[in-house]
Amino acid sequence: MASDGDSPGDVSLDWAAASLVDLTLPELAKTSTSMIDSGEDFEVLDDEEEEDMNGLPPLEDVPTSRKTAAADEAQGSVLEQPAEGGTEAVEEWMDILGSGLLKKKVLVAGQGRKTRPVKNQNVSIRLKATLVDGTVVEENPSLTFTLGDCDVMQALDLCVQLMEVGETALIQSDPKYCHGSQGRSPDIPPDAALTLEVELLTTQDAPDLELLSGKAKVELANHKRERGNFHYQRADYVLAINSYDIALKVIGSSSKVEFSPEEEAELLDVKVKCLNNLAASQLKLDHYEAALRSCNQVLEQQPDNIKALFRKGKVLAQQGEYSEAIPILKAALKLEPSNKTIHMELSKLAKKHADQKSVETEMYRKMLGTAGSSGLPAKCKDKSSRAIPWKWLFGATAVALGGVALSVVIAARN
Repeated sequence: MASDGDSPGDVSLDWAAASLVDLTLPELAKTSTSMIDSGEDFEVLDDEEEEDMNGLPPLEDVPTSRKTAAADEAQGSVLEQPAEGGTEAVEEWMDILGSGLLKKKVLVAGQGRKTRPVKNQNVSIRLKATLVDGTVVEENPSLTFTLGDCDVMQALDLCVQLMEVGETALIQSDPKYCHGSQGRSPDIPPDAALTLEVELLTTQDAPDLELLSGKAKVELANHKRERGNFHYQRADYVLAINSYDIALKVIGSSSKVEFSPEEEAELLDVKVKCLNNLAASQLKLDHYEAALRSCNQVLEQQPDNIKALFRKGKVLAQQGEYSEAIPILKAALKLEPSNKTIHMELSKLAKKHADQKSVETEMYRKMLGTAGSSGLPAKCKDKSSRAIPWKWLFGATAVALGGVALSVVIAARN
């Protein structure tokens, strides 16, 4: 086990921004592999905002309120036994978040507060994780990760920053900060609390991105991308976005090292994968504007990227821009005419577009007062049908009067 840090390989994420879990259905497994379904993955942060590392309350070295030894024992807490002189018991457990869901106790003191790691530093720890019944589910003599990058379970990210080099601590974590409601097959069941024994071995600054070789940069970006894939598969879209963003920052950082054309091509490939996966994760959270930006960035690099075209069409359709979405999906279909998913999406959009035009036409008719009529309004028709006889009558009267007047004038002259 890699402490929630086992990142799946280049899994093919749901290119249509559907749940990755859905891709394992038997009927989907039978479909032929297409350009759009192969070779790329996805990415964000957490479905629940409170699980976003940046949204957690500040950590404080403040112990919880004192309780009796009996009450603490009932809750699995450990207190120092009072000295023989009747001195007050000293509480060892630190309530990290003030909720009782994440607690830490020092077993072996470290080398002082100045040796505590800070966010974005690389740390190396010895880890032993056990279930409530004592079953060991992970032992790692040297697990290395970047603090605060969500490379490991949140319990470690939150607690290790409160440890000193050389310190050994015991951590009791609620499932929320471990593997959650999904668990980790096959050894960690859903909603399983964990006890972690952690020793902080080393801490050091992360490498300067400007000095990384092309190969090292590709490896680092791929590691973050794969971690994003892990979060995406677990429907932790916020955490997935976070990991993909970190990968993109690595790729986009300036460099003082010359890269070979092959390394440049590899970096571009990882960047496109991250952007596509980022768009998929943003779609899951209904962040349409952000997803559209991600798709456009892909299309700037690869105008014929089918996944980016499809997702851009999806975004525009979600915003009701059917007249713009349909040509984009048609362009994607030209690149892969046999893709049934694009065919289905186009059919749906064509129907929605027709319905939209029908609604707009009816609205315009009502605005112009022509609803239910192909010609003039009914009132106008009635008026015109009654007005014609009056016009003839008026004309006939005028002619008759004119004739009489003319007769009078002629008679007067004679």
